Amino acid sequence: MTQVAGAPRRERADFLADLIAAELLIPSGVDGAYGRGARFEEVRTAVDRFVTERTINVGVERMAFPPVLPKEQLERIGYLGSFPHLAGTIFSFDGDEAEAAELARRAGEGEDWSGLQRQTQLVLVPAACYPVYPAVARRGPLPDGGVTVDLGGSYVFRNEPSTDPARWQMFHQREMIRLGAPDEVAEWRDAWARRAVEILAELGLEAAADLASDPFFGRSGKMLARSQRAQELKFEAQVPIAGDEPTAVASFNYHREHFSSIFGLTQASGEVAHTACVGFGLERIALALFSRHGLDPDTWPDEVTALLWPAP
Repeated sequence: MTQVAGAPRRERADFLADLIAAELLIPSGVDGAYGRGARFEEVRTAVDRFVTERTINVGVERMAFPPVLPKEQLERIGYLGSFPHLAGTIFSFDGDEAEAAELARRAGEGEDWSGLQRQTQLVLVPAACYPVYPAVARRGPLPDGGVTVDLGGSYVFRNEPSTDPARWQMFHQREMIRLGAPDEVAEWRDAWARRAVEILAELGLEAAADLASDPFFGRSGKMLARSQRAQELKFEAQVPIAGDEPTAVASFNYHREHFSSIFGLTQASGEVAHTACVGFGLERIALALFSRHGLDPDTWPDEVTALLWPAP
């Protein structure tokens, strides 16, 4: 399938096959779990640097967390009530020698060995911002003006096996979080919904921000999604990648007092704080660039490569 410069590929299966053939993606045998070739990683890390340059602000605090979260925090947040189908929990073996031998036998013969493992106290992080709220809450009330945290590119997991080349189970979110007074937090989120479209346009991507909702589970989830839209709590920046519909590559979420009520986040005045987060999907932006400009970055427009790999 020949890529026409400036025209996104329309068939997901063809695009995925071409990405694999070009050794940009490395299949693992599980849908949505890919290795990345050297050129793909060059683009992803360049996108991360570029977004960082466009998001640097005075007073932003840097944090970093591993891609695991205490199980207790996931339970307190209520994630399992809304997204049980996306959660990834961690199990491990803690039995005796006889059980270890039985586990090895079952695994070697292709039998189910899950019953010989037990759930640990950790889960995989489904949203990069989750560890921030208890970490900041431990300090006590927020300072005047609130707090803005930059997590950089953080790995997250969603149990969403798919043949869509833009839907991965493990990927990087370039995340920022704002905690503070309601009006300041809402204004920050809305400003980023506009700013992200400009950032993506600099890379030659045709982006548009629109109202969105999360993939809540079950029939009650439809009501939650309608409520989320009605309150304008979530926006997404979407760009063409593959298929007939554009794909979300960034999201802008206003949580109101949800996390503050769970972890006791308060403003300096003692009032409940509000929170919001902004996340850029680094792999999806990289895929959008390959779709838009072609599979070989050496042939991309000079104005794009100059932004991603500026001359020293």
